[in-house]
Amino acid sequence: MSSPASPLLPQSRASLPHHVQGDGAGAPIVLLHGFGGDHQTWLNIQTGLSTRRRTIAFDLPGHGKALDWPTIGNAGVSAKAVIRSLEALDLAPVHLVGHSMGGAVAALVAMRAPERVASLTLLAPGGFGTEINHKLLRRYAQTADEAALEPLLEQFFGFGFRMPRLFARHAAELRQRPGAIEALTTIVEDILDGDGQKTLPREALADLGMPVKLIWGRQDRVLPVHQADALPGTIACHLFDGMGHMPHLENPQAVIRLILEASAAR
Repeated sequence: MSSPASPLLPQSRASLPHHVQGDGAGAPIVLLHGFGGDHQTWLNIQTGLSTRRRTIAFDLPGHGKALDWPTIGNAGVSAKAVIRSLEALDLAPVHLVGHSMGGAVAALVAMRAPERVASLTLLAPGGFGTEINHKLLRRYAQTADEAALEPLLEQFFGFGFRMPRLFARHAAELRQRPGAIEALTTIVEDILDGDGQKTLPREALADLGMPVKLIWGRQDRVLPVHQADALPGTIACHLFDGMGHMPHLENPQAVIRLILEASAAR
């Protein structure tokens, strides 16, 4: 599914696998997918940005082409791999965009290596509160059949959104590879803390000295939108009616516009 002109590049073990698209000016935009996904979840966003920005979508450890990454686990594990990859690819600064678990990863990268991050855009990020739909995520991690995945994946979207059938098919294909289900099960249990999720120091985001945007759907059934409440006033919150946990797929044009706003300064 990768564009022939912008293939998933062969990389050394120094860098996570990644898909590059576009050649626009300014600092590149780095995209981090959520739990159970891969770089392909960003293809519509990369295409929409391609005439204005260079974008790089990583596969996080235990996902996609990084299924056999040496260490897999929670957002902290992935953040180390992303920082290592930014260093290996000599990328600094970048505009960092993360969805769900990838949002928690992006926040940690910005906190640990702020000199490498020019702006931060978080889509329904993990780690902003203890509440999480742990039953859904555990079932999602352990399901490989397309027909069984479809009703699970529908819960990731707003009630009125018609999920493309290819979405469940692609998720099923990813799970057919040896070790894929085991990797997802390991990761989800490392993300969770019993029936809740591990949390980030949200207040620290306000002290980063960079633009920070939060994008969330009011119909999110994975991570409740009220986790965006009472954030420091310097963080811009964009909450959408009728949207679920997948803003970049449910309203890509709005997400593209907000990413461009966050990245406008550099």
